[in-house]
Amino acid sequence: MSLALDRIRYPDAFAGTAHFGRDGYSVLEGFFSHARIDRAVAAVRSVLMERPSEVVVDCLRSGRRTFWSQAREPASRNFKFNDLYLLCGEVRDLALDPALAMTLEDLLGEPAVLCNSLNFEKGSSQPKHIDSLYMTPRTPHSLVATWVALEDVHPDAGPLVYYPGSHKIPLYVFNDGTHHVSRDEIVDWFDYIDVQIRLRGLRETTFLARKGDVFIWHADLVHGGSPIRDPGRTRGSLVCHYFGKADCAERGLQVEPLNQGYWLRRQRQAVRVEPEAFGGHCPFPEDDYLERNPDVRQAVRAGECTSGRDHYRDFGFQEGRGV
Repeated sequence: MSLALDRIRYPDAFAGTAHFGRDGYSVLEGFFSHARIDRAVAAVRSVLMERPSEVVVDCLRSGRRTFWSQAREPASRNFKFNDLYLLCGEVRDLALDPALAMTLEDLLGEPAVLCNSLNFEKGSSQPKHIDSLYMTPRTPHSLVATWVALEDVHPDAGPLVYYPGSHKIPLYVFNDGTHHVSRDEIVDWFDYIDVQIRLRGLRETTFLARKGDVFIWHADLVHGGSPIRDPGRTRGSLVCHYFGKADCAERGLQVEPLNQGYWLRRQRQAVRVEPEAFGGHCPFPEDDYLERNPDVRQAVRAGECTSGRDHYRDFGFQEGRGV
């Protein structure tokens, strides 16, 4: 089914945002056709097969970050695939579908900039949290997120859960005076949010999505992944986060126009793996390393160091640098 037909099936995307301010989320049912979802899923699989040494993944069990080509037990699919939007045009096209981008602009009050994407094949089982803890916008409320169902979600597959109205809970202030998470204080944040949920009588709600549904949520909405009761079940999904364009301009970030929105052009997430891991099927990303480390690039140009790879092997890894 074409993009135009997708828009006809959901002719008024803005109708789904009416209660966003009250509840902190909106659901666009059947927003994407199955055919469109299938094309995106096929494109993602091609990227995973053809460019595994460029795809950064986090293991959902251990939290270990690495390249897909070096992932342990890849058949389990218990991974978060980071920022495939940088490698896959079909992911960008879903995330910035014209009608969806217009809806996001309506919510943000300015054009939306796709700043990251997360692909899952299994449920995340992530503890409850709010996105602004980790992706803290400079301008309050200048962050919004979407969750696209790539298949029907079974109750035993670890569905998304959320607390309607929780976006109105005053943000926790950490010891540094900001709302950005501090690892030393995260336990205090959990205590605070649990108390606030109880005091306000907020109830956990489960989102049993159908393939093609889109869930849009406020950056301060409390949500997470429920426990997976049947490990054999998948729960394919695409999660995207968007900053407002003005927030990106204030940070001096490079954005590229697409449809009715923008996407953030940046390096992939840094990965810190043993130097011996590179070679053969996983070549050392020389250009990325030098771009990420201007001091090393200068040293190589000056002849003080033979290459970025040698620097990473001899110094960079021990210094905690990523590639």
